[in-house]
Amino acid sequence: MKTSPYSFKPWNIGRIVVWSFFAILLIAAPMVFRSSLALTMLSQMGYLIIICLSYNMLLGQGGMLSFGHAVYTGLGSFIAIHAMNLASKGSLPIPLVFIPLVGGLAGMMFAVLLGYVTTKKAGTTFAMITLGIGELVASMALMFPEFFGGEGGITTDRVYGGSFLGINFGPAIQVYYLIAAYCFVCTAAMFAFTGTPLGRILNAVRDNPERVEFIGYNTQRVRYFAFIIAGFFAGIGGGLAAINFEIVAGADSLSLVRSGGYLL
Repeated sequence: MKTSPYSFKPWNIGRIVVWSFFAILLIAAPMVFRSSLALTMLSQMGYLIIICLSYNMLLGQGGMLSFGHAVYTGLGSFIAIHAMNLASKGSLPIPLVFIPLVGGLAGMMFAVLLGYVTTKKAGTTFAMITLGIGELVASMALMFPEFFGGEGGITTDRVYGGSFLGINFGPAIQVYYLIAAYCFVCTAAMFAFTGTPLGRILNAVRDNPERVEFIGYNTQRVRYFAFIIAGFFAGIGGGLAAINFEIVAGADSLSLVRSGGYLL
């Protein structure tokens, strides 16, 4: 029987259709919803998608119920906004488009420091440890006003340096498309993570940690690596939030209430 020269895998075609629709939706959304309120909401939805998908990496992929995810989002926001202030003064030559990556690296760094202790345990113990660390960091926001800005927080101006092709990220629509670009790339990256060996073994740790240990894997190390990656994407979301609002409030950005909001 003669085969068609135009053979293809339907599953791959379906993936292309879904991701193309997602990209078109991100591009067309501000053209359909034109009010300033809608644009503000769309921008918030964009970076919250990244943050909540990073939380899903913990809870959905790894079965880790965290009550302190706002720590990594909030600290990413603070580092990002300080980087923006340094860049506006000329002390740090970094364009605004890379500021979310600064937040991501900050979130990853703090996940490396705090996650080693946090992921020593699983289940309810893990949840209680994250709750304690979250409250500890939130209380530090009022103890170190030089870094966290006290109750008033830290403010910035996202318009600094020269514009590129007329883009200076002053108008809200330009900020939205920056958030949308990061949203698409980060969503694709986190989806790709689910198909990696680490992503697969993380599912196994969630479902049956004893069997994973029997086949020779260190479950704490698997949880720790996933925690670090989740912290990176949470920090990117925090950096985008700092760009969008040009202010990061003190303890509110790190509080249990904010972490609970991500969980819900």
